Amino acid sequence: MASGKSARVLFAKGDGIGAEVIGSSIAVIDSAVEAAYSGRRIVWEEVFLGDSAVEEFGKRLPEESLSKVRERGLLLKGPLRTPVGGGERSLNVALRMELDLYANIRPVRYFAGVDSPLKRPEAVDLVIMRENTDDLYTGIEWRHASREAAALRAFLKKDLGVVLPSDAGIGIKLISRFKTRRVARMAAAYALSNSRRSITIMHKGNIMKYTEGAFREWAYEAVLERLGTKAVTEEQLAERGAVKAPKGRILVNDRIADNMFQQLIAKPGSYDIILAPNLNGDYISDAAGALVGNIGVLGSAEIGDSAAMFEAVHGTAPKYAGRNVADPIGEIMAGAMMLEHLGWKEAAGTIRDAVDRVVKSGIVTQDLARGLVGVKTVGTKEFTRAVQKAIDS
Repeated sequence: MASGKSARVLFAKGDGIGAEVIGSSIAVIDSAVEAAYSGRRIVWEEVFLGDSAVEEFGKRLPEESLSKVRERGLLLKGPLRTPVGGGERSLNVALRMELDLYANIRPVRYFAGVDSPLKRPEAVDLVIMRENTDDLYTGIEWRHASREAAALRAFLKKDLGVVLPSDAGIGIKLISRFKTRRVARMAAAYALSNSRRSITIMHKGNIMKYTEGAFREWAYEAVLERLGTKAVTEEQLAERGAVKAPKGRILVNDRIADNMFQQLIAKPGSYDIILAPNLNGDYISDAAGALVGNIGVLGSAEIGDSAAMFEAVHGTAPKYAGRNVADPIGEIMAGAMMLEHLGWKEAAGTIRDAVDRVVKSGIVTQDLARGLVGVKTVGTKEFTRAVQKAIDS
């Protein structure tokens, strides 16, 4: 058993099933920390975001909560509902922007026993590194009939000779060199520290040449700088007549976005780290989650230079709230990622091993039970207790 100082961590329950899965994650984290270390613990403090913040502060993203997260720099978060249409901004995007959480890290791997559409789902063991603050997610857009859209159409026509339809909504896609390079450097550092074998840059640069094409160019530039002599490109391998990277070298390549989707389905074991702009990263993350059977088992980290936020990939699932049926694995995996961020790798490994063993034994929640035979379907609380028991055994 290792020993060391305790850590102070903020948590936000979020909306829908958030309170249940956060409660599960905290219980499992506490059990893992107790099992792995002597005299070390997490000191939890709640902050309010989403619907619960409206009750406390009258707004869904109160400055009081933001200030605490900025000060502490560490947040375990439940899902927050994102409205479709209307003028309300996504709280998830707002948090990323306010805290400059520029890298979204989503490990995707298969849990033995989960139903998957792939013949060999065990081949899936990859990490999606998504730029988190650039691209269309900046929210710079206008309704087709707005004064701003009319003014922009007039400017484009007069000054640039570009004619836009009068019934078209307008959005601006931003891909910047600074933001691309910093997330690419993080992807390279992640590859080095986690012994990953390749980094694939996903882009649509054949069509969007000065945005996604630039992402490809700047990402290559930054990754190769950071990896130095440990990098090898596909072009360099081709020049040598080789197919595989030499031992100890990290392969750096790129794929057009639409090709990336079919490659991931047909040859998932060929990819390791996928580095993508914001929108592409969002798409490919959910597609990868489907390959392992359910995005509900995935956790994610949103990392910046001064703050980090950890959460499940899934949404709020309001129709399941309060019914003790929600799958807590995604939030538990997010908790394991948080422990790794703290440097508490032993506890993180304990959690992953325990969840693996529980799922493999056939104890699952209702979402994973669909399509499986001979499993025991349990509720959120019962699954949590099973994981805690596996940690203690």
